[in-house]
Order: sequence, then C-alpha cells, then structure tokens
Amino acid sequence: MTEVTREKFGDLPHGGGAVEKFLLKSDAVEVEIISLGCIITALKTKSRDGKFSDIVLGFDQLEGYINKHPYFGAIIGRVANRIAKGKFEVEGKEYQLAINNAPNSLHGGIKGFDKVVWAPEVLSDGVQFFRISPDGEEGYPGELKVWVTYTLNSGELTINYRAQSSKTTPVNLTNHAYFNLAGQGSPNIYNHEFTIEADSYLPVDETQIPTGEIASVQDTAFDLRKPVELGSHLQKFQLGGFDHNFCLKQAKEPQFCARAYHPPSGRTIEVYTTQPGIQFYTGNFLDGSLKGKGDCVYPKHSGFCLESQNWPDAVNKPHFPNALLYPDDEYRHITCFKFFVS
Repeated sequence: MTEVTREKFGDLPHGGGAVEKFLLKSDAVEVEIISLGCIITALKTKSRDGKFSDIVLGFDQLEGYINKHPYFGAIIGRVANRIAKGKFEVEGKEYQLAINNAPNSLHGGIKGFDKVVWAPEVLSDGVQFFRISPDGEEGYPGELKVWVTYTLNSGELTINYRAQSSKTTPVNLTNHAYFNLAGQGSPNIYNHEFTIEADSYLPVDETQIPTGEIASVQDTAFDLRKPVELGSHLQKFQLGGFDHNFCLKQAKEPQFCARAYHPPSGRTIEVYTTQPGIQFYTGNFLDGSLKGKGDCVYPKHSGFCLESQNWPDAVNKPHFPNALLYPDDEYRHITCFKFFVS
C-alpha cells in the first residue's frame, strides 16, 4: 500500500504561484516531490538496522530550489545533458540554443523543465505531472506535451516519461537526483560500491562532449561490470571522478543497468531502464558552497547521480541512438529505482 498526501511547499516570488509538495509513503520508502521541476526533495530508505535516513541532496525550503543549484532532484528537459555548441539541425533547418555551459548548451537551456511549475494529479500510488512546452521554448521546435509520473510500490520508485510534439524535435528526459546512501550531508561517497552493466562508454573532449567514439570498457577505469569501491578506484586510476555516459543494451521493458551499495548501512539502489544510456556522475562540481538540508554542506564527491537517458549530443551524431521525436510518434521511457538492504 502506498499513501499519497499533498501540502503547500511555498510560493514563488513575484506572484509566480504556489508550489505543492507530494509525499509518497510505503512500508520501505518515503519520497517527497514538488511541483516545481518535479523535483525529488527527499527520499528516505531504511538501513540494515531499520533506521530511516534521507539519501538525496537538496534543500529544506523552496528558496534553495529557486536560486542557482546543480539540478538537485529535478526533471531535466527538453534535452538532458550537453548539445555541442548549442546547435543542431532538424529537417534542413538549423537551430541555435542558449550557451549556458560554455561552449555548449546543457540540460534544456537557461530555463529548462527543472525551473517551471508543472500541473499535478494525485494517483492512488503516486503523482503525475503535466506541462506544455511552447513551440520555440529555449529555442526548440514544436509544442511539446510532457507527462512525468512517479509511482511507489513498496521499495520501487518508478518514473514514467511520455511526450508528444507538434513538430520534429529532440527530446531527452531524465531525473537528476543526487544520492548519498550514508545519508545526505555525509561528507563523501568513497565507501560506496558501484556496478554498471555496460560493455562500452563514450569518451569526451575537454568540454564534456562525446568525441563520437564508442569505446570498450575492457581494461579501463570505466569497466564497472563488477563492483568497485569508488574511493580506491579513483585513486588507482588517478581519476577526478566520473561524468560519463555508459552505453546500455536497450529493450522495450526496463533492464537492469546499475547498482550502488553502501556496505556500512547495507543500503542499495538498483536502476532499471528502457533508455540506451546512463550518465554516471560523482558530484565533481559540488564545492561546499551551498547550504543544504539541515544546514549540511555538499563538498566535492558528496553525492552521485545515475541519470538514465539518451547519449549526450545524440542529435548531432547520426550513429548514436535516435534523439528525435516525430509529430506522429510518442516519446516513452521508464526508469525504475529499487531500494533495499543487502
């Protein structure tokens, strides 16, 4: 049984309207999601000794989410990740997006899906959010109708993404939750063990754009097919962290793609998805400057993201999975997070 309750979270400045919060509660997991950016603001799971802790980074108040932050917990769109030089071509026409992560466009632009209020509908086991992204919003073609649905069933949180467009447009939706299985506010994730079920990954240039090569993980730092402890792995390979797309075997039904395990608490997350890629990000750009929940600060490597999505810059790489949604088609993807104790 999932219990769903709603309450007011706060008001946007300048008469921008109210933001609501939805609490999804099962025997194993409690999730809080707000209507601004469909942001997961809290996610509590049990440790081996039955203690509930909040394992996502974020803020106590709405103000934190209105100010600049690194997309904590948010739905990203119209296109997640980077588009090289903010340029792409659709049906012979070139489009130029805002350059908000020089020299590229990142996570949907200056005011992406993470910064708008969505219309909510309470379901028996979750909440569905809807919005219409107008034709030309952030430079993208076509009016896009988008539905993002969160459902909770015991220890499984499922995110269902749907979109329909009036014109051919790139679409790539994901959730940007930052996790720390020791509990949010814990200083780092070095004692977490990570597994990613991927035989290849995408090398990137100095601006984080894929070079176009689809590289084997074999005998590299990117071979995470067997569990690795993050801290010792980064040391062994002299890596500053991960911010890379891993290439998955795509299927109609969600497939297992990644696991994170925290041995001291036993907390485990498994990710299942229909998407062709997962961006593994280890919070390399967190710098301790933001004050989060309970006055915690978030230094470098104090959270990780497992963002299921299409490959970065796919709209400019014909040999990458198709990034375009056509007017007579529907964009449909599912990502499921399973939380349990090992």
